[in-house]
Amino acid sequence: MSAEAFYAAVGDGLGFAAIILFRIGAVISVMPGIGTQSLPLRVRLALAISLSAFFAVLLFDPAAPVPAPGLALLAGETIIGLAIGLAFRLMIFALHTAGTIAAQSTSLSQIFGTAGVEPMPAIGHVLVVGGLALMFLTGLHLQFLGTLVGFYDIWPIGARPAAGEFAMWIAGHVSATFTLAFRLAVPFVILSMLYNVMLGVINKAMPQLMVSFVGAPVITLGGLMFLALSAPYMLALWQAAVARFLSHPLGGP
Repeated sequence: MSAEAFYAAVGDGLGFAAIILFRIGAVISVMPGIGTQSLPLRVRLALAISLSAFFAVLLFDPAAPVPAPGLALLAGETIIGLAIGLAFRLMIFALHTAGTIAAQSTSLSQIFGTAGVEPMPAIGHVLVVGGLALMFLTGLHLQFLGTLVGFYDIWPIGARPAAGEFAMWIAGHVSATFTLAFRLAVPFVILSMLYNVMLGVINKAMPQLMVSFVGAPVITLGGLMFLALSAPYMLALWQAAVARFLSHPLGGP
């Protein structure tokens, strides 16, 4: 290979890696566990550049022409990357929503809340931290990288997904996220319903008893004990849902 051909191939490879960076960088910026403010920006940038170089080596075809990195191409790659990253982040949001539903059902929504503009209940914080730890311990983040490679077959570089299909995919994933959240929190909803029915019966039978003073500690202790018993099963169900999403990100069996 002549020097001109070598430098041309290197230039094409660097241009291809720069295009890859826009999609992978957008995914990393919103990926759960990595795209958070607790992780330094330099670490996220280094990770995005490293993954972009890896994907560029994996996907680069010297025989195929490298598309010109125009504004429309880079904007399209960024939008696709943000959609993929947000779809995966919604799986963490399912744990957050499930924790909020469970906390409100068991009167724990304002107890031990984390600091912030909108405090997260303790149950939601426990589930989110447990889900992130489970994700990295079981290698789901590595499976996510494999899913990213598969997305280049679905939406190759320069692809422009149909707006209707793209919107329906996102809307369907949002709907599935809230369905999963309610499935995770439904035991707490049932517990809350039984608790309120029991309080109503006691209040009807003994009107002179201040049931609120008796019932508040009971539902608080019961909610914490129920969380300790059900959290492993909730996280196992969530892990199966994430693995299913990574295997079939666009839906299917």
